Amino acid sequence: MIEIQNLTKLYGQIVGVKNISFTVEKGEVLGFLGPNGSGKTTTMNIITGYMPSTEGTVKVCGYDIMEEPGEVKKRIGYLPEQPPLYMDMTVSDYLNFVADLKKVDKKIKKSQLDDIMELVKITHVRKRLIRNLSKGYKQRVGLAQALVGTPEVLVLDEPTVGLDPKQIIEIRNLIKALGKEHTIILSSHILTEVSAVCERVVIIHKGEIAAIDTPENLSKNFRNMSKMSITIAGPRNSVINLIKQIYGVKYVEAQTEKDKEVITYIIETDKDLDVRKPIFFAMAKAGYPILELKSVGMSLEDIFLQVVTEEKEVN
Repeated sequence: MIEIQNLTKLYGQIVGVKNISFTVEKGEVLGFLGPNGSGKTTTMNIITGYMPSTEGTVKVCGYDIMEEPGEVKKRIGYLPEQPPLYMDMTVSDYLNFVADLKKVDKKIKKSQLDDIMELVKITHVRKRLIRNLSKGYKQRVGLAQALVGTPEVLVLDEPTVGLDPKQIIEIRNLIKALGKEHTIILSSHILTEVSAVCERVVIIHKGEIAAIDTPENLSKNFRNMSKMSITIAGPRNSVINLIKQIYGVKYVEAQTEKDKEVITYIIETDKDLDVRKPIFFAMAKAGYPILELKSVGMSLEDIFLQVVTEEKEVN
């Protein structure tokens, strides 16, 4: 569906992106992550035809963006970080304007726009001026314009930026629903959002691909320690001292107190070293019952920070 091969973009002597390659399969929701200045927005602008590359190829649905830009743009709906809205137009007039720009067949234009407004839940504000809408509804209108023309591919750049928690959940659910009918590239700084929505993740840093895989596999591959959460009934200092004495334990920290002597701890140990039995016997001997013990996976935020930190240390 989307094929990116050896993509490079130079701004004079400055490297925007350097020799990056990845694919997005039909029907896939791909997360695209990177810190500010990583080349993330540059890559998205090249994919959508807003900016030419210096080297490399981008193909969407088999069409090369440099050779057949019109065919590619027909198949892509783009929501930039700042949606291209006309504040003095009503929602309905604006979407009609977008439909005309995209040359939507007049016979199906009305029904298509009605369906889109229903999908993104803006039908009831269709007659209102865009300037009078809340931030959340403006973002919905921006998403609606990306859907006009029934594109096969959606490129969404920070679709929940500036929204409140309720609006973020609503847009996240909408993206999940859209993922059933479209191929989506989702750029976001909200890593929990990417984990919840995306099947694979690309992390770009300093213009190069730093990691690419499913969130689950990234968690396994980047984890150099095992982490667990354990709740124990016993005095804090005594419990911590006992845990620290167990071979393989690298770190222990009290996290939450359910009452004075029921405390949850986070423990990090050497990778592939099982310390559950030694902890059980140590606590049993001291008379401190274990109330809960569970493994803690590495979050996408942990992985992202590790990738960026490792790159800084190398340089």
